[in-house]
Amino acid sequence: MIGSRLLKSIQRRQRWLYLRLPWRVRVTMGFAFALLLAGTLGYRWIEGPEWTYFDGFYFTAITLTTIGYGETHTLSDEGRFFTVILAYSGVFTLAYFASELVRAVVSGELRDAIGRQRMEDQLGHLHQHLIVCGFGRMGRIVCEELDRQGRRFVMIDRQAPLLQYFEYKHGLPLIGDATEDEVLRKAGIDRARALITVVASDADNLYISLSARLLNATLFIVARAEEEAAGEKLKKVGVNNVISPYLAGGHRAVQAVLRPAVLHFMEMTTRPEFVDLSMEEVQVQPNSVLAGRTLSDAQLGENPGVIVIGLLPKGGELLYNPSASHVIEALDVLLVLGKKGQLEALERLAAPTG
Repeated sequence: MIGSRLLKSIQRRQRWLYLRLPWRVRVTMGFAFALLLAGTLGYRWIEGPEWTYFDGFYFTAITLTTIGYGETHTLSDEGRFFTVILAYSGVFTLAYFASELVRAVVSGELRDAIGRQRMEDQLGHLHQHLIVCGFGRMGRIVCEELDRQGRRFVMIDRQAPLLQYFEYKHGLPLIGDATEDEVLRKAGIDRARALITVVASDADNLYISLSARLLNATLFIVARAEEEAAGEKLKKVGVNNVISPYLAGGHRAVQAVLRPAVLHFMEMTTRPEFVDLSMEEVQVQPNSVLAGRTLSDAQLGENPGVIVIGLLPKGGELLYNPSASHVIEALDVLLVLGKKGQLEALERLAAPTG
């Protein structure tokens, strides 16, 4: 069973690679196959039943490749004339095939085809990844941040020249129009954790968000909106969070003037380069050792490295600075502040046991 699946997988890859070879190489390969078939049938037809089909196949192969081990059987004059035609056809076909293959290698066409195959294989194995749409100025910042945090993601943009400079360790570029369902499916929308669309057009962001929501009802979607009216429409189609670059930039400028220490603290807790202190959200999974216990029983407040600053119940309102007697339920989200190692230990406690 495993061997059969492996064979089918190899055959699919070979078929995929053949279809993406330069058309000149594919035509030459097809012509060579046609010559091989014609020779196999031709010798049988010219020389009669004395020649089996395998005899014709073998003699055609050694003739086309100019190996020439000798005649399998004695040839008639018609057979010799047919051999001459095959030999000249084989020489020119192989010479043309070799030149086109070298051209494909030198020009990068063959490398690009193999690269696309490798990328599609990687896309097929992604799970719980992020999809980013739009490799503009904001899209580049998103990619840099995701790559810095080691998050697997797929970047979709319709402009191939832009993605030539896509060099991120944890990201995969996908050339295509994110407004098309087939492109989103190729990016693994059904297996993705979240989608971030930061295309320059509000209309495109709206259409991408609507398509993504229809393809994956549980997907977390973040969308960029230039206009306030666009933000309202994005929320109506199921976007979880709407980002306005101008609004966010204005708030940040005001905070930098009025509350510079607060802004510096927020940057320290949300940017990965500040490794000593981080702010994270940790979801308590069913069967976790934390589920059903109070914050004091879980000893979160007694751990000097972890501070619970908020708790978001499933379907409820965010609780700021919850009391020590608050009971933690499954699927609650804890907003915690602490050091990296202690936050990782908390995530292990929040994971399901067994």
